[in-house]
Amino acid sequence: MTLIFIGIVATILLENRNPIKAVAYILVLVFIPIVGLIVYYYLGRDLRKRRRFTLKGSKDEVLFTRYWQSQKAEIEKRQVNLRQLVGSKQELSSMLLNTRQSLLTRNNRVQLLINGDEKFPAVFAALRAAKHHIHIEYYMVSEDTVGNELTEILIEKLSQGVQVRFLYDDMGSDRIGSIPKRLKEHGALVYPFSPVLVDFYLNANYRNHRKIIVIDGSVGFVGGINMDDRYINNGKHDLFWRDTHLKIEGDAVGILQLQFLMSYRYCSKDVFPFEEPYFVKPELTGNCFVDIVASGPDSEWPVAMQSILMAINLAKRRVRIANPYFIPTEEILTAMQTASLAGKEIELMLPLKGDSYIVQHAALSNMKPLLAAGIKVFFYTRGFIHAKTMVIDDNLAWVSSVNFDNRSFYLNCEIGALIYDPEVAAKLNKSFEDDLLYCVPVQETRWNKRNIMKRFMDGLCRLLTPLL
Repeated sequence: MTLIFIGIVATILLENRNPIKAVAYILVLVFIPIVGLIVYYYLGRDLRKRRRFTLKGSKDEVLFTRYWQSQKAEIEKRQVNLRQLVGSKQELSSMLLNTRQSLLTRNNRVQLLINGDEKFPAVFAALRAAKHHIHIEYYMVSEDTVGNELTEILIEKLSQGVQVRFLYDDMGSDRIGSIPKRLKEHGALVYPFSPVLVDFYLNANYRNHRKIIVIDGSVGFVGGINMDDRYINNGKHDLFWRDTHLKIEGDAVGILQLQFLMSYRYCSKDVFPFEEPYFVKPELTGNCFVDIVASGPDSEWPVAMQSILMAINLAKRRVRIANPYFIPTEEILTAMQTASLAGKEIELMLPLKGDSYIVQHAALSNMKPLLAAGIKVFFYTRGFIHAKTMVIDDNLAWVSSVNFDNRSFYLNCEIGALIYDPEVAAKLNKSFEDDLLYCVPVQETRWNKRNIMKRFMDGLCRLLTPLL
């Protein structure tokens, strides 16, 4: 047992991890050995350099380079135009381009979808209009009202000759039931991401947390809403779920398609043609610039975190953030504090009650330094706010699947959209203000007077934040 512990500690040190995270794992191993072994086995092993993720990353870069070369003539023009539109925020797009994580698109139409009440009708209408193919990649699909309607539509489209490719995360979709079997029986190509029975040792880490739909290469959906009827708020569930999604038409759909292609190849060991009708040139024109930001265990850089960090740093007047799991890295916490101390208005919206005791207390442990820096914190009281959004000033919006925690930043496959557009930013600002009607502000003096047991639990759970 001693040799095992020495070997694990040596492995942690050789991986050259963040020292805070390394110390956290070593302390857990030392003080609660058996529990520590289990935690390290399921959560701690750094498998980003495993051969399969490394191979996926290298293959993805080849595909991305091909797509980049096909767009090369327009890229520099778009960057110049974006600079004229949003000033220094163009540097964010430049960073994404230089890290080969996104290609700026220009001719887009973006529709903000609030809750499942707006998302599902829009998705189902678009699916019914499909002519050639439907591509779906989701973290959670449940065999309930929403999941069954989705399945019936897909079966109907399969009978009409429409191709259906369907990816689902095998852990997130633990209530998917017979949906994969039913779709396969009608000819759909269905694959789980990292099957739990096969990759049991990976079941907590390296999940596919993305929500992507691409229809005929011309319509796409992305955001935070899973395929589950709890998002409808139709009275079947006691808890009100508040979330945000996007419908995108235009050039950005090609980037969503590219990301789906890379995930599909990873799961199925197959590809579909890098050509029409999968990749089409939309007829839309306009100045709605969009970057699709994808990150995962195969990414060389934590691009989602870097995008959020850079967006905060580039803000001129105001930053508005909504997120259900707020366990930020030190870099993001410092960026928020610094921006606030520089006179910028930083507003943060969190759920009053979380769905995880440890995560909730770990998040609350950040309140004191946030409030001390003048950041305005609001607790959403209507239900559970699951939206993962950000608005920077009046011309940059972020809608994604990305939580503010290490799991989203470093371990899971995530995706989001950066929209450099005053109209979309205004709508997201309006949505944030509507949600404020159901919020209570956190007062610094009252917060600091909370009873000692609550503060103790915050501090105790904070020690676990490097592991969450």
